[in-house]
Amino acid sequence: MRLANKTAIITGGAQGFGAGIVDKFLAEGARVIVADINTDAAQRKAGEHDNASPCSVNVADGDSVQSMIDGALSQWGHIDILVNNAGVTHLPAPMETISEGDFDKVFAVNCKSIYLLARALVPHMKQRGQGAILNVSSTAGLSPRPNLNWYNASKGWVNVATKTMAVELAPFGIRVNALNPVAGETPLLKSFMGEDTPEMRAKFLATIPLGRFSQPEDMGNAAAFLCSDEASMITGTLMEVDGGRCI
Repeated sequence: MRLANKTAIITGGAQGFGAGIVDKFLAEGARVIVADINTDAAQRKAGEHDNASPCSVNVADGDSVQSMIDGALSQWGHIDILVNNAGVTHLPAPMETISEGDFDKVFAVNCKSIYLLARALVPHMKQRGQGAILNVSSTAGLSPRPNLNWYNASKGWVNVATKTMAVELAPFGIRVNALNPVAGETPLLKSFMGEDTPEMRAKFLATIPLGRFSQPEDMGNAAAFLCSDEASMITGTLMEVDGGRCI
């Protein structure tokens, strides 16, 4: 029960990696808000557990984010952990062919959301002198693949932002880390590959030394450690949960 009595907000928590993190946090004793733009999915996921509450949120909208934080503080009185997991990608294509709309959406959800959540929550964490923030990045931000250029760039932004946040917030007792998973068994997998075929899966798996995709459970285990007191000396880390992909 390494997260006993902790309160946590997990964005994009209704499915994929986010759902794996939700499950693990609850198993470790945390109280969790399952935050997702898909209201029905958030309600279904939260309904699987005690100590889980759904929240419909658009992480790229400042008013929606502030409303979520206000609601969490009203419900709990304090927030210990924030997991910025919500993310999107564009389909694989030459960089110059990606639409402006797709570019804007990728950076709004993957990058701007971290700014908006920090703006809304960091003052509270500073006041308490403690807190843990975990950003879900990607191996795409460390070892980019062709034809995912702007997604790669957004995750590179997340990695630099994580280290910058860690340095600035350390004096206030706030730790900031990131997870860098390889492609996983999530709804985004098909988007990364362009098409979900045995041949395309084999091509992807050939680049991962351990020979499998990241699973939601892998992300949950890593996230629970980094957000627990066991990791009290760890901040600014970009943990690769990638089966050796970035070696």
